[in-house]
Amino acid sequence: MKADKIVLRKMQLNLKAPFQTSFGTMTVKDFYVTEVHTKDHIGYGECVADIDPLYSEETVKTCMHISEDFLIPWLFEHGELSHPDEIGKLFAPIRRNNMAKSALEGAYWDLYAKEQGIPLAKAIGGTKDKIEVGVSIGIQKTIDDMYRLVDTFLNQGYRRMKIKIKPGQDVEVMTALREKFGDIPMMADANSAYTLDDIEIFKELDKLNLLMIEQPLAHDDIFDHAKLQKQLKTPICLDESIHSLEDARKAIEMGSTRTINIKIGRVGGISESKRIHDLCQSHGIPVWCGGMLESGIGRAHNIAITSLDNFKIPGDTSGSSRYWQEDIINPEVIVSPDGTIDVPAGAGIGYQPMPELLDKYTVEIKEFKR
Repeated sequence: MKADKIVLRKMQLNLKAPFQTSFGTMTVKDFYVTEVHTKDHIGYGECVADIDPLYSEETVKTCMHISEDFLIPWLFEHGELSHPDEIGKLFAPIRRNNMAKSALEGAYWDLYAKEQGIPLAKAIGGTKDKIEVGVSIGIQKTIDDMYRLVDTFLNQGYRRMKIKIKPGQDVEVMTALREKFGDIPMMADANSAYTLDDIEIFKELDKLNLLMIEQPLAHDDIFDHAKLQKQLKTPICLDESIHSLEDARKAIEMGSTRTINIKIGRVGGISESKRIHDLCQSHGIPVWCGGMLESGIGRAHNIAITSLDNFKIPGDTSGSSRYWQEDIINPEVIVSPDGTIDVPAGAGIGYQPMPELLDKYTVEIKEFKR
């Protein structure tokens, strides 16, 4: 793989409805798509950073800076790559900036699979032809709004409900949903909004037979999560705390988590995601794939990684229509009535980014040639 040209395409998509978490409310998704061009193929990746440094220290702007001024020049200086696994080693001297790294690495993985003439899922060792999916539901104004959304998504076949919570909108909401819908697969996502002082809240949530409580404590914590897990029967899932294989190893050894949410962008790419997957599998720790409100390109990468064996829990990779009036790929990602998504059989990511839609939603474009 030797890139002749790399393109950074800054884009904006309007959400169908506002999406609220403990961080705030999003109505527009700013992101950028990476294109790696060779003579015969284009590989596509997506940067999942947000416009504000709330979920992560990275932003769309910082990722574009790191890509433009460091990562892309390094790729051109390095020359030809034989396998995408080499990219992690090439980028290793640059600390963190995982979402920027992942956006380029993902494009090279797509390119590699296209050059091999195989699906991305097969290229990374995936074995499934379908993946199970759940849905993430933001904080709602009223409980009736929450009832309506859960009912809608259950009828669409989604196999797991992830409910965003924050202080003041937690136990009451989750209890009401459990009473309304019975023993549906359901979890709470706190997005690091609590501390150990909130132990009584967690003990109340512990009574609700939840699949897990995701990232209840600080975004950079492993130690206190271990303390909390010892007091709960409900599994704690770590998200923001896990940025690497080393983070995952330490969290497992400390007993801080019983499941891990793998987000490709957060951990720096598909190669590191695979390593974390393998580590968790060796310790009997199931994993699942989280979402970052991706367009169809990022969603396609999530589908591929979820085809690995140890992705045991339905992830956040819902259909394109969950968030967008119009996605930028063809066909759009579709959830079957049984709550699954077919893993594409075509080469690469298996979905075709549409040039006219890419242009329609592009607000800035930068091209870099060797």
